Amino acid sequence: MIAVVDYGAGNLFSVLNALEYLKIPAKLTADGTELQQADAIILPGVGAFPDAMRMLNGTGLTELLKEEAQKKPFLGICLGMQMLFESSCEFEVTAGLGLIPGEIVRIPDTGLKIPHMGWNQLEINQRCPLLDGVEEKDSVYFVHSYMAQTAPENVSAYCDYGVKVPALVRKDRIYGAQFHPEKSGAVGLRMLRNFAAMAQAK
Repeated sequence: MIAVVDYGAGNLFSVLNALEYLKIPAKLTADGTELQQADAIILPGVGAFPDAMRMLNGTGLTELLKEEAQKKPFLGICLGMQMLFESSCEFEVTAGLGLIPGEIVRIPDTGLKIPHMGWNQLEINQRCPLLDGVEEKDSVYFVHSYMAQTAPENVSAYCDYGVKVPALVRKDRIYGAQFHPEKSGAVGLRMLRNFAAMAQAK
């Protein structure tokens, strides 16, 4: 069973619908015991980093999620991916979960429209289990104005948006997708299947 963390963020049901479509057992929950019993955890999110961290901290689940992320496959999606890092400068400097070294910064102005919205190709930096069956230049769907600033060894795939944007990050079994797998067609569904396979094998 994959637990989808319910902390008041948007985009919860699109993730659940994708898992249901794939016939992957999943549950939306804010219950600490259920998160501990789950085989894997997904942290979704849309919106602003400070608001999301305040909502998550308000559930009392922050420390538990940090602990569980060391024990089982853990996937942050979009804003959930950004929350995996140490801090963000969106609106105000806000501490994140600190599970992956680095910080969240605004996408530099290179003349391209911000937010970065739409399909973009993946540039694979290093292979990982989540990318099994995913090819160089496969496209996924993005909606974001901020990006991770982290060492290359933490990046499994980039995309090019005037700068190299970390699209998929990883530390051990902690993964973060800046894009939306649940909105990325067959490529995104493949990644969710890969994540479920990791949960079964944990």
